[in-house]
Amino acid sequence: MLSSVVALASYRYLAGVGPVPPNITVNRHVSPWIVIHAAGAATALLVAPWQFVPALRRRRPVMHRTLGRAYVVGCAAGSVSGLILATGVSAGPIAGAGFAALGTAWLTATTIAAREVVAGRMSAHRRWMIRSFALTLSAVTLRLYLPLTSLIGLDFAISYRVIAWACWLPNLVVAEFFIGAADA
Repeated sequence: MLSSVVALASYRYLAGVGPVPPNITVNRHVSPWIVIHAAGAATALLVAPWQFVPALRRRRPVMHRTLGRAYVVGCAAGSVSGLILATGVSAGPIAGAGFAALGTAWLTATTIAAREVVAGRMSAHRRWMIRSFALTLSAVTLRLYLPLTSLIGLDFAISYRVIAWACWLPNLVVAEFFIGAADA
């Protein structure tokens, strides 16, 4: 549910509606990359949860493949534009490196997952898609951390540097535990 809420809220960048956080507006590469990033990442966030519904995969394989392609395109657009945006963050090189590492990991996991399904290796495809989705969910994790750090009175600049890493690394660790448990 949070995935859908964040996705739908992020589409506002496409329409130019609603407030844009100050840390986004000062990014050196905000235009046009934030729109491309929001369109791709939001689409991936909206589509991905449906891919994990077993009945959809079994009963509607064509829909699963179509949504899967949309997810991969969304991840590619979101990660590549995210890499560009990472070079323009105003929070400094630590935050930039965190977001660049996320973009690289996200693109890598999604590309490997797509290659695995094309090769017919379904088990490997599922494992890499779990990793990819964990990285896609960094958008949700980031939006949970930001208000939390503000509520407890932490400095935004320092918090944002930590969040640039904390929004995705724990997600990936949880994914690896999930994959390990499923493989056992």
